[in-house]
Amino acid sequence: MSFLDRFIGLIAPHDCLGCGHEGSLLCRDCSHKLPATKVPVPDNSSLLRIQSFTPYRGVAKDLIWRLKSGGTQAAAQIMAGQMAKLIGPDSKALIVPIPTATTRVRQRGYDQAKLLARALARHTGLSYSNCLARHGQAHQVGAHRHERLQQLHGALRVKNLAAVRGSHIILIDDVTTTGATLETAASILKQAGAQTVEALTFAYAEKLSK
Repeated sequence: MSFLDRFIGLIAPHDCLGCGHEGSLLCRDCSHKLPATKVPVPDNSSLLRIQSFTPYRGVAKDLIWRLKSGGTQAAAQIMAGQMAKLIGPDSKALIVPIPTATTRVRQRGYDQAKLLARALARHTGLSYSNCLARHGQAHQVGAHRHERLQQLHGALRVKNLAAVRGSHIILIDDVTTTGATLETAASILKQAGAQTVEALTFAYAEKLSK
């Protein structure tokens, strides 16, 4: 969370996106009301599994919009707190964010996946590594899974082989749509020596099979 975000939160506390009560973007009661979701893993996937905390609708969708388009970095802390519930207490995984296209980072002033991953590492005590980088500026919004996989060919690379080799990695992003970006990242990480790779996002847009 940025200093500006903390300052604004002190002088003008956020209203809960669920009930409207002042104090937090998502109060405790409303966070407990978020529905659970189950994400299928495509056949022959490089991913051990994909987990998402809740479906991409309602309050969850609003929270992600605040993070990605509203400049509200405090949303990352709230989302990470919920995502942490899906990680076992004995996990020894390495937390790795999916890199955002640099054009998006410049527009927002930050990379939302990195914010989520760092916050999740703090919540869980797991190690964090920014070991993936993105080539080019290709955006996959609106494309189907097959198209996204084609668009992403050569778009990602590993920049820290030492951190990857032999590791169990949890890939972090805000939302799962087709799963193509997660699949591409997992394949590249396994080629670089990762032992196993799974993915964890805050929300699931229920389009993975398309």
